[in-house]
Amino acid sequence: MDLLSDVIASMRIGRAHSALVRRTRPFVRRSPASEGAGFHVVVRGSAWFIPADGAPLALGTGDVVFLPNGSAHTLADSLDTPIEYLDPPPTEMPAPTPDWADEPEAHAIGAETLLLCGAYLLDRTHPHPLIGGLPDVIHIPARLGDRSSVRAVTDLLATELQSENPGREAMIAALLDTLLLHLLRTWISEHADPDGSPWAAALADPAVSAALDAIHTDPLSPWTVDGLAARARLSRASFSARFSALVGRPPIAYLTWWRLSLAARELRRSDATIATVAARTGYASEFAFANAFKREFGVAPGRFRRAATTTGDSRI
Repeated sequence: MDLLSDVIASMRIGRAHSALVRRTRPFVRRSPASEGAGFHVVVRGSAWFIPADGAPLALGTGDVVFLPNGSAHTLADSLDTPIEYLDPPPTEMPAPTPDWADEPEAHAIGAETLLLCGAYLLDRTHPHPLIGGLPDVIHIPARLGDRSSVRAVTDLLATELQSENPGREAMIAALLDTLLLHLLRTWISEHADPDGSPWAAALADPAVSAALDAIHTDPLSPWTVDGLAARARLSRASFSARFSALVGRPPIAYLTWWRLSLAARELRRSDATIATVAARTGYASEFAFANAFKREFGVAPGRFRRAATTTGDSRI
């Protein structure tokens, strides 16, 4: 896998869900903090997104708000709408296929705003730093730049949500994953400058990206700093310094961390013996694996697995 696909696969749990939601003005809808990552797409009309901390955002048709950390927030038709207009929880409703053409904003009383809302469940116990480093709110305005890929996925998702076609559930699940990847790609591409996110810069850096691709494509290969530096086409010293600065860990430390993250996923999802998991993670002995795992997770592999089983935390 490539890094971004690996990150999503390692953190996703359960099934993502989404719904088309109609709001008639005036409206106020509060959403508490959650363990998942949520999103709102304004399919038609307009709304205000009001975070728990920070300035409100005016949303128009085609705008997307992505909440990687499941932050508490409020959606309202106006900043002046009183609290007595607090809406009940949203319900899935039939709606026409989204039309992304320019249309007048809906401000009048009784006017309708159509939203596509959804959430992904993520494992927060051992987050990948790429996800852990994302801001609480990512706003992707429709009017800035080319958002054709996000719009195309959203169009298809809205269509499937109101269809009864064979394969509907599989299609929705695939489109939700696709939307998540497009949202992350968009944010990464816009923050890859030296003053932006280190992980976005790491993925945009040809040398560091080549090394990360090697690690995630073949994590069990006996990589060395020299071998990864060769992939990056840099000297050992230059590569190590650049990788550490952008990724936040030296190359071999990141490799070890990722292997142990894969081991944790294996322990949750399979009945393989600890010796088998150790071998699949690249460790020559169960003892060496158990020591490394405990240093990273604070518990032995067997106890880690029992805790996941007891809580029903299979992360599937």
